Amino acid sequence: MSGISALDRGKVIGKVTSEQYDLVIIGGGITGAGIVLDAASRGLKVALDEKSDFASGTSSKSTKLIHGGLRYLKQFEIALVREVGMERAIVHKLAPHLVKSEKMLLPLIKDGTYGKILTSLGLMVYDVLAGVEREDQRKMLSKDEALTLEPLLDESVLEGGGLYAEYRTDDARLTTEILKTAAGYKADILNYAEAIDFLYTDDQVSGITWKDHLTGNTHEIKASYVISAAGPWVDKIRKKNHSFEGKRLHPTKGVHVVLPREKFPVNQSVYFDVPDGRMLFAIPRDRVTYLGTTDTDYHGDLNDVRTDKVDVDYLLDGANRAFPDVDLTIEDVESSWAGLRPLIEEEGKSASELSRKDEIFESDTGLLSIAGGKLTGYRKMAERIVDKLAKRIRRDQDRKISDCITDEISICGGPFEDGEDVLKYEQVVAEKVKSAGLDTYYGVYLVGNYGRQSDDILKHFQEIDNEDPEIRLALAELEFTINIESVQSVMDFFERRTGRLYFHIQSIEKLRVPVLNKMAAVFSWSEERIQQENGYLDKAVEIASHFN
Repeated sequence: MSGISALDRGKVIGKVTSEQYDLVIIGGGITGAGIVLDAASRGLKVALDEKSDFASGTSSKSTKLIHGGLRYLKQFEIALVREVGMERAIVHKLAPHLVKSEKMLLPLIKDGTYGKILTSLGLMVYDVLAGVEREDQRKMLSKDEALTLEPLLDESVLEGGGLYAEYRTDDARLTTEILKTAAGYKADILNYAEAIDFLYTDDQVSGITWKDHLTGNTHEIKASYVISAAGPWVDKIRKKNHSFEGKRLHPTKGVHVVLPREKFPVNQSVYFDVPDGRMLFAIPRDRVTYLGTTDTDYHGDLNDVRTDKVDVDYLLDGANRAFPDVDLTIEDVESSWAGLRPLIEEEGKSASELSRKDEIFESDTGLLSIAGGKLTGYRKMAERIVDKLAKRIRRDQDRKISDCITDEISICGGPFEDGEDVLKYEQVVAEKVKSAGLDTYYGVYLVGNYGRQSDDILKHFQEIDNEDPEIRLALAELEFTINIESVQSVMDFFERRTGRLYFHIQSIEKLRVPVLNKMAAVFSWSEERIQQENGYLDKAVEIASHFN
């Protein structure tokens, strides 16, 4: 099985500090993950360093949709809509357990953003550009049909609707599984490894100096080339390289809130108007519904992005207007997340008007950097920058690098033939968890997170001695994620590997002590480290669920 074991960290550090690499990548979000898989699968010797945990920045804070960006049609970004639309189908094929088909309802309201004729035309163009299969192509709905699908909509202003295809994912899980897939192609991958400076040979970048945040030690990685995929931190890396000139980033903040399904019981995903002319998503996910997103300029600390009360008020007000019977209040919010979009600055444009196109920056010292883009387009972003690198290698080393093959590489957790195959496996897992005393919800949860790797977790589950099946399951997941997914801290586990901080925050109190005790035993933590980890968890729960 492909994996990145926390227990092998010492061996990996010994390797990366003693060998010569073709490429080192800075950043372990979705873009860096895509690049390391693309480069390694073409035969390059690659290492990747992430300063925190994998997907700890933007790549765990998105709307969690592999979507085509319908609104970009309004900005006439036809090429972008076509590319990300086609990419949705590819990523769904590669990981149908992680990228699930999701019908999106677009209500048409009086004086709303989209009128009937333009919506019908726009969705038809969207289907064509995105290459949507016939059974998933858009369907225009009457008022009664839209209300039948979603009775919570405001009947007094509703005029009809459009139903079109999107895909839902878990961004952090997708990132992790892509990194694990890259490890299967012999890429060397480290979290908590921060690039703090560059190595140079003849004024050209030839590696990095990095700090191990788990030990405090500093090391080097020697590589012929370096790519920075550091998301919102790309400009900071460019400054370290003394190549910060020309275009720059314009970070914008996006916030999402999570509500109990019984408080916001939408039948399906809805993309709806709000008074300021923007649109929001309401997306049901198992036991909750999440709501987003804001899109505002951000000038604060890149390492401490938080949900403010004004963000929550904006989202709840928008939902209460569109669904007048739900009467949501801030007390109903279980959890939230806030993240930054690393968009490219465009003079005179507001946050919501900025293009989602990606941009590659090239420095005189050879550093390549990439920013912008969307979660959906991660694979093509990787292909573009590795193609550019391949040309350099051909020029510098007279060495031919093969073409991109990531559109054919199944992502860890599979393979599955299609979505139907996933559903069949979900039913099998649901029966197993039910017989073990767990809610069948955990069957959907396990397969949605781990795919066929659920069998390994259930095997661990059978071996654990604990009377509470929820604790047993969490400890089984913990063992798996330490051994295969480089979990190094309680936050790696509760936030990014399992999503419990966002989607089942109430479970954390029950699981806190068993998880801490297990990690302390595995990693030989001191009492001071245990208290530190406990404090991190307290702070994370407070930030996710309380707003100033």
